[in-house]
Amino acid sequence: MAFAALFGLPAPAASSDGSILTPKPGPGPRINGPPVYGARPGRPFLYRVPCTGRRPLRFSAHGLPPSLRLDAERGIIRGRAPEKPGEYRVVLRASNAHGRTERRFRIVVGGTLALTPPMGWNDWYTHYDRITDGRVREAADTMIASGMADFGYQYVNIDDCWMVKPGSEDLLLGGEARDASGAIRPNRRFPDMKALTDYIHGQGLKAGIYTSPGPLTCAKFAGSHGHEEIDARRFAEWGFDFLKYDWCSYGKLAGGTTVEDRMRPYTLMGGILKRLDRDIVFNLCQYGMSEVWKWGASAGGHCWRTTGDLGLAKDTRLPGFYSIAFRNAEHSDYAGPGHWNDPDYILIGRVGNARKIHEPPRATALTAAEQYSYMSLWSLMAAPLFFSGDMNSLDEFTLNVLCNAEVIEIDQDALGRQGRIVRRTEEEFVLAKALEDGSVAVGLFNLSEEPRQMAVSWTELGIEGSRRVRDVWRQKAAGAATARHAATVEPHGVALVRLLGSAKVN
Repeated sequence: MAFAALFGLPAPAASSDGSILTPKPGPGPRINGPPVYGARPGRPFLYRVPCTGRRPLRFSAHGLPPSLRLDAERGIIRGRAPEKPGEYRVVLRASNAHGRTERRFRIVVGGTLALTPPMGWNDWYTHYDRITDGRVREAADTMIASGMADFGYQYVNIDDCWMVKPGSEDLLLGGEARDASGAIRPNRRFPDMKALTDYIHGQGLKAGIYTSPGPLTCAKFAGSHGHEEIDARRFAEWGFDFLKYDWCSYGKLAGGTTVEDRMRPYTLMGGILKRLDRDIVFNLCQYGMSEVWKWGASAGGHCWRTTGDLGLAKDTRLPGFYSIAFRNAEHSDYAGPGHWNDPDYILIGRVGNARKIHEPPRATALTAAEQYSYMSLWSLMAAPLFFSGDMNSLDEFTLNVLCNAEVIEIDQDALGRQGRIVRRTEEEFVLAKALEDGSVAVGLFNLSEEPRQMAVSWTELGIEGSRRVRDVWRQKAAGAATARHAATVEPHGVALVRLLGSAKVN
């Protein structure tokens, strides 16, 4: 059964010229998503158990703290995190008419959020200044209906243009930017932010919002400069779980270009967020200035952009996402649980034009091989996985790229290592990611215009012994290897494998 039909979606023609590699989920239950989850003591807690399998499903949880409760029919855990810091070991179970399964799940209560990279959707590269309450609700609905949520996608994030736009004559956008208390006001396209987050939370998903430390956002809507505390508290009152904080007009106020100048607004907001009675994941969007990967965590960030906007990246002989990935991959030493390098969003399917934002979304020009390479790169780099294409135009091929459980497991691995660069030449790029179970995920990326025989040696990977090879995209065994692994890789394509075993990884 096709992905679209399986999840009750229309099935437009595939936007790619390639074959679908990801096997369809079986009828029996399979619990997906991260094996570990971070929360702060006593804060509101919400987690939807990602699980494929034919509905209805029945869920249970052994060892769940008493302050949390599980909706057995929907698989949604709600409540407040325990007041006592520590690690709470839970066994999640799911069953249906076709079988039952279980998975260990650790809830770590302390000071660290985002113990694995956040996953979700952001509206920017589809809706730009056309975003509305209704479109955000539709995206949340589709995240459930498409099955994306069953693979771990959970954040539904609003980007720029939800606020009042000072000086605008558009009756929906203009008006007073702040209310009588000084707190920021949404424009008329968002009549009730609390009702919107309640709607998203009602499905077990989380909600994200956006602002700038400057007086204006990048699209010239009202920013938070001088109102940081009241705006953060308002975001928490509305019920948001994620904040993207975009440099934009703050550059005119920074006073200089030192590390201290670039850190100042993020340290201020990061400190405010830590004091709130709500867990809000903090995304620093300042384009890699002053080597943000070296100080983003100390400013309170959980993930930070390492480059400029991917949607504006220029193609060379390779599509622009490669140059973004090459730069992001250089900073693997600075990523780990609770602090991730962010190379921007996944732009596949139908997506808008960042240089001509008023044009409607169009099918990506990326080949099938390039789209598999894109998702493989992001997963090996332990990057946040945020799709920013059109949720209303999801096709079978796009879902097959976004929703491969074994690819996502590499990204969400609890060890929290970002893949390191093994080799980079004009024609080859090789990344290797150590995983918690002692296995190694390896991506062989062919940057040339012809099919290429590629190989990686155990010496390069720092491992020993015989390894079972798993083809991750096809989710099937690919034999065993000793001393090296080789594969024929198509132009701009990838061979993504998991080398199974317990040999030590350096």
